[in-house]
Amino acid sequence: MSDLPRKAVTRTAKLAALPLGFAGRATWGLGKRIVGESAELVGRELQQRTADQLFKVLGELKGGAMKFGQALSVFESALPEEVAGPYRAALTKLQEAAPPMPTRTVHGVLAERLGEDWQELFRTFDDKPAAAASIGQVHRAVWHDGREVAVKVQYPGAGEALLSDLNQLSRFARLLGPLVPGMDVKPLITELKDRVSEELDYGLEAQAQRAHAEEFAGDPDVVVPDVVHQCDQVLVTEWIDGTPLSEVIADGTEEQRDRAGQLLARFLFSGPARTGLLHADPHPGNFRLLPGGPGGEDDWRLGVLDFGTVDRLPGGLPAPIGEALRMTLDGEAEAVYEMLCAEGFVKESVELDPDAVLDYLEPIIEPARVEAFTFTRGWMRRQAARIADVRSPAHQLAKQLNLPPAYLLIHRVTLSTIGVLCQLGATVRLRDELEDWLPEFVPREPGEEEEAAQA
Repeated sequence: MSDLPRKAVTRTAKLAALPLGFAGRATWGLGKRIVGESAELVGRELQQRTADQLFKVLGELKGGAMKFGQALSVFESALPEEVAGPYRAALTKLQEAAPPMPTRTVHGVLAERLGEDWQELFRTFDDKPAAAASIGQVHRAVWHDGREVAVKVQYPGAGEALLSDLNQLSRFARLLGPLVPGMDVKPLITELKDRVSEELDYGLEAQAQRAHAEEFAGDPDVVVPDVVHQCDQVLVTEWIDGTPLSEVIADGTEEQRDRAGQLLARFLFSGPARTGLLHADPHPGNFRLLPGGPGGEDDWRLGVLDFGTVDRLPGGLPAPIGEALRMTLDGEAEAVYEMLCAEGFVKESVELDPDAVLDYLEPIIEPARVEAFTFTRGWMRRQAARIADVRSPAHQLAKQLNLPPAYLLIHRVTLSTIGVLCQLGATVRLRDELEDWLPEFVPREPGEEEEAAQA
């Protein structure tokens, strides 16, 4: 498929076929078992076929369907290993590639937005896309001043396609839910829909990227390419080379994995404190590992791409997060419960046992309790299974908790980042990052509180 399918009927038909395909394969699986094949073998083959169809359709459609697939992909580590295998390869494909749009379409957008003489702005322009994503694709080029640049071109009709796909996906969210145990897919789709207009606005993306590039200029650990030029449907930024995080996940050394994980955690928590913005699309396709860290060429830095989705947090991450996390680590059940009630995590009509809430939170905050924590797929699966098991106290309590709108994106970004850390299998000194960057995680001295109040 070479162009973005934009007709609603075509796109709806493709998406509507997914649940029918799931049902058909289930019937095929039943037939195989009737003739004597083992349930385990049939189940594995069923998962493989389902993964192949699901991500083939999502990848072809780009738009909202692929955006959903990318958001889902970071939770792959929560799947049981016998299920995760077939999905892993298909999910990774979504993170780095999608069928390109024709060269004539790319040239048409550039001529319309940059002018008929757009080619004069570049010394060279590679017609073959270097990467493709949910609403646009990236071409490598050399700007007229000699700088290597990445030229992001938005698919024509991407906005309509994005909303159409997400509306259709929300209709059978229940069928997609089992892909990630313990996660409600519908709110994820709703939140992606809420972010559509922002992500389509390359002006907002350019502002967010410039803010990060300026703040992290010269940083020894994090590299953010600066914006070179921006207009409707076209965004030109500096080019950065490096190893995609998806490759580090697949083939990286232990040293690379640990360094990538540490820098990812550092960027997650330091970004809002330093820029007032939270990079809200942490799937592996948006990160690169670059040589030349603080230890020289053999050390690594983290390159960060794609600022189309950000959460605006002028004061950094909300102080109640750090305070609640600290109190949970200290075992202050009553104080934690009071704060959750005050912040809207427990509705007024609901009454919970503070000790039960603390028991629910304890396993989740384990990485913050120790000096260094090794994130693994096994740990992630245990967390997901604990909450997904309808018989468990954790499942019953989770159903009674509420996620306030102000925390929705922060929650998803944190979960997604943890998912990537588990894919990396990285050993991370998370507590160091929390102490450095998370407001109120380290309690202030009395004098500091007065200074903060006056400020």
